[in-house]
Amino acid sequence: MATRNDPLSTRSRARVPRTRATTASLLALLLAAGPLLAHDAVPASPTLSTAQWRADLHYLATELPKRHVAPFWHLTRQQFEREVAALDRRLPALDPDQIFVGMDRIENAIGDGHTYIRIPKDAPTFPLRFVRFGNDYRLVASPPGSAAEAMLGARLVEVGDTPVAEAQRRLLSLTPAGETQPLREVRATSLLVDGMVLHGLGLIGDRAVARYTLQADDGTRREIRVPAGPAPSRWHELPASPPLSQQQPDAALACTELPAQQAMYCNFRSYRTLATDAPRMLAQVDRTRPRRLIVDFRRNDGGDFCLGLKYLVDPIRARPAINRDGHLFVLIGPRTFSAAMTNSVHFRQLTHAILVGEPIGEKPNSYQEAREMVLPNSKWVARYSTRLYRFTAGAENLIRPDVAIPTTWQDYRAGKDPALDWILHAPLDAHLKPRAWPGLGKVPAGSGICGGDY
Repeated sequence: MATRNDPLSTRSRARVPRTRATTASLLALLLAAGPLLAHDAVPASPTLSTAQWRADLHYLATELPKRHVAPFWHLTRQQFEREVAALDRRLPALDPDQIFVGMDRIENAIGDGHTYIRIPKDAPTFPLRFVRFGNDYRLVASPPGSAAEAMLGARLVEVGDTPVAEAQRRLLSLTPAGETQPLREVRATSLLVDGMVLHGLGLIGDRAVARYTLQADDGTRREIRVPAGPAPSRWHELPASPPLSQQQPDAALACTELPAQQAMYCNFRSYRTLATDAPRMLAQVDRTRPRRLIVDFRRNDGGDFCLGLKYLVDPIRARPAINRDGHLFVLIGPRTFSAAMTNSVHFRQLTHAILVGEPIGEKPNSYQEAREMVLPNSKWVARYSTRLYRFTAGAENLIRPDVAIPTTWQDYRAGKDPALDWILHAPLDAHLKPRAWPGLGKVPAGSGICGGDY
């Protein structure tokens, strides 16, 4: 299922898709998916003839409707065919980056967050980080000593010669057309530093060098030129004193004891080592007996929701000292994706958890369970969804927090985490209860696949 193996990042990863299957079918899947591992390392800008590009486009146009479980739920077949025909006519005049953008735009037009073309992992990237606040993109990290360092905190106003509003419009065309705007904006923000995408969209003239114009709050305006390159070993970042949610960025599951607040905060970023991380976390909970447990899903882009159900949700559910009103909290936001979205729903269905933060970007009732195919000549990896999941029966196809607390630019720059702060300062004896959530039953989403007695 898509919620079990799909990252928010659109860059290629050496990963074999997983599913709950018999041994025989799993072996068949591994054999079929094997070439994906070899193709991840192909050049990001392959040199192909027009005939070869046409063959790739024809393969995508033929196979995507056959393999996707519902390819025309968001756009019509006629719209799809028009987009393919338009790209086909333009192929002789396009370079590889423009062709990539054209194909990825077609995939994203399908609508769900799990259908797109992976950006090859060797595509050029620019060592900067932007975060979106309201209508502004703010520069929050750069290599120490770089030209960008003096403009940390500034607003992005142009990419190349293009005003940021137009740049955003083009970038949004490479985000899932049928998902929520917050999720689309998260992905558009991540593409601001991708040379292949920026060049393919006509925002920069050289895929290896980007020009950004930034404006500080005092009105200072500066253009910086940034060459593509690897991420630095050390970043100069804002805020200078980051909150807990931004600390230990490489840890899959990091827990911090907060004795003054009688709390334990656990930042759950990745499922990759959950089978060993979660038992250590639970042992720490049992040893220290915090009166508040906080599980943060805000930077988790997915994995295997059955693992989350087995190693996190069910064990916490079985601990009455923490699984009670006002003592268990789950932090969510636009970047909470795939399995993280599903496990957030599990906490809300099966425990006394209160969800705090911002609405989850991914729609809970959507097409997921992604698989991958390799285009024959470029070897680009195209993804498609194979299953419809319904995680809520409510009228609104959205997972909202019980307590809505956004993070503003002022909060971020000051190193504040208002959602976490609210939890830590909530009265322990208030017996806080989750709000009424129509359509959310007590049978966990996807439990028929994971097994277990619910």
